[in-house]
Amino acid sequence: MIDWLPDDDDGSLPFPPLERALGPDSEAPGLLCAGGRLTIARLRQAYRRGIFPWYSRGEPVLWWCTTPRMVLKTADFRLHRSLRKTLRRFIATPGCEIRIDAAFDQVIAHCASTPRDGQVGTWIVPELMRAYRQWHAAGEVHSFETWIDGELVGGLYGVCQGRMFYGESMFARSTDASKIALAALVAFCRRSGIDWIDCQQQTRHLASMGAAPVAREVFLSHLDQVVELPSPGQWTYHRELWRQLPLEAGPEADPPMNRLPDPA
Repeated sequence: MIDWLPDDDDGSLPFPPLERALGPDSEAPGLLCAGGRLTIARLRQAYRRGIFPWYSRGEPVLWWCTTPRMVLKTADFRLHRSLRKTLRRFIATPGCEIRIDAAFDQVIAHCASTPRDGQVGTWIVPELMRAYRQWHAAGEVHSFETWIDGELVGGLYGVCQGRMFYGESMFARSTDASKIALAALVAFCRRSGIDWIDCQQQTRHLASMGAAPVAREVFLSHLDQVVELPSPGQWTYHRELWRQLPLEAGPEADPPMNRLPDPA
């Protein structure tokens, strides 16, 4: 049996110990507890402990801490030849740009409405969408957006806690538009000293771009080191950030890592 959070919870009650999450032989591996409300306080507490909400319409809020955890280490981002060519063309073309937080509401709405292979409906239910919009207004949820000639054609959104970025969902209305946004996120994270991007679920697509599973205890140990550090202060995408990626080199080349100094 899993624990239940009360419906009137304001986020002050602690989550159950992570050791209580259902194991790999259960019907819901990683499920920790259910119930409660999606307040900013509750979400902050969850993400700082490696917990995230994931449920469908008509279900209670379900809280997960999966193992292994899919993580994209920004130093391991795999820039395939075709994507390098796409990025070079994107950067050189007038009217093509990356924006951060310019159209967050549109990004999360597009993510919610994008069909997924093997998935019926969406886990980005209206209640969750409202909560993340409020959290975005509080400055801790961000969107990376691909724009062409003034039109939003792809993007992603996620949560930033300290020097950790938790990717939530992405969409594309144009070929490779979500990959371009992900590459921009990686470049931004490299410059900002964010070494890991949480991807939560294992997918072949993420693995092809360098993401790999890590054990829960390894993931939580990393969180302990980074979530209390100061988050990036400027959420603006500048063209020079593309220099963080090896756009002119082969996939085996080491990328430049001109990071911001660590906080004192």
